[in-house]
Amino acid sequence: MRKGGGTCCSPRSRVPLKQLAPNCAHDGDALWRKAYPVKRSWLIGGLVAFVIALTAGLALLYNLPLDLRDRSPIQPIAFSHKKHAGENGMSCLFCHRAAPKSAIAGIPAVADCRACHLFISRDAPEIKKLMEYWDDQQPVPWVRVYGVPDHVYFPHMMHLRAGIDCAACHGEVAAMERIIRSVEIEMGWCLKCHKQNKASIDCWACHK
Repeated sequence: MRKGGGTCCSPRSRVPLKQLAPNCAHDGDALWRKAYPVKRSWLIGGLVAFVIALTAGLALLYNLPLDLRDRSPIQPIAFSHKKHAGENGMSCLFCHRAAPKSAIAGIPAVADCRACHLFISRDAPEIKKLMEYWDDQQPVPWVRVYGVPDHVYFPHMMHLRAGIDCAACHGEVAAMERIIRSVEIEMGWCLKCHKQNKASIDCWACHK
């Protein structure tokens, strides 16, 4: 008992609690809890708010479009998939030759297009544009229609090996005069397809 009637840790003591911590830490904790009470309802409310925010964030990721670009951009050359793939029956892989063995499908070089059109529709206005790119030794600056963020891994070769048809992701391209992104590429859409085809839904399957 100290002079003044209080214990070393009582509010009546004039000695700072920091100096008395080695001898009466337990009493200091009790005083702190008494001075700054934390209500259980606050903790529960904070936990509920966190769960709601987490759920909303996951739902947003699940439904957020992965590609926000123009769905049908104007191209430097009016290439008709309807003419090539539809009326002429050309296979997708005739031009997009890298798809069976690469993550990307690839776009034919100007030389590949020129090889055909040296003999086909050579005087057509769009073919003349093509030949100008050849003469200038420049690639055609095609505007990309399909794409995913850098954190998403989409390998064309694995989907083709699994027997997935090109139209499953790209729509009926053979009926399109100008290519259009006909599907809404979302995480939920991809997961639905994986479940239907009994493919892996592990995070690492698509996020490298």
